[in-house]
Amino acid sequence: MASPESVRDYLAHWFQLGKPVVIHNGDETRLPQPIFQGNRYSPAFEACWQQILATDGQGCYLAGSNESLATLLSSAWDITDCARCRMPVTTPVLGVSTGPCPCHDIVGWPNTELPAPRLSVDTQSHLKELQTRLQQVKGHPDAACRQPYEPADVAKAISGCRGTA
Repeated sequence: MASPESVRDYLAHWFQLGKPVVIHNGDETRLPQPIFQGNRYSPAFEACWQQILATDGQGCYLAGSNESLATLLSSAWDITDCARCRMPVTTPVLGVSTGPCPCHDIVGWPNTELPAPRLSVDTQSHLKELQTRLQQVKGHPDAACRQPYEPADVAKAISGCRGTA
């Protein structure tokens, strides 16, 4: 079953490639911009998501796909990666998917020379993970770089290791 969070993530990925969500059986389309604000979804994205949830996904679907968002929120569907482009696609829990990947009508996609769509990044959390890894390297007996690190100064730690590999 595709959770509401995975359906939200699915939409966020496709919005980054310019695929809108169709609402009210084609009466309107939404393509919120920006999609992210810092490390979370933007107010424009959240407003679009709330509009979808207000109808329980009935009559809403991603342009270029065959399944309604209401169907995706049921227990009959899941979201996996496309074998061709590695973007999230819908797949039935039982049986075989008959519809194409929503990328089928995007000219020049997949394009491995461009950054792939992604979810937002919590930069503070990412920097803390880097600091932790640098501290582990510092304490490792086989560490090639034995410079002392200031946990708050990741750039200094990286520049201190240059040329010692």
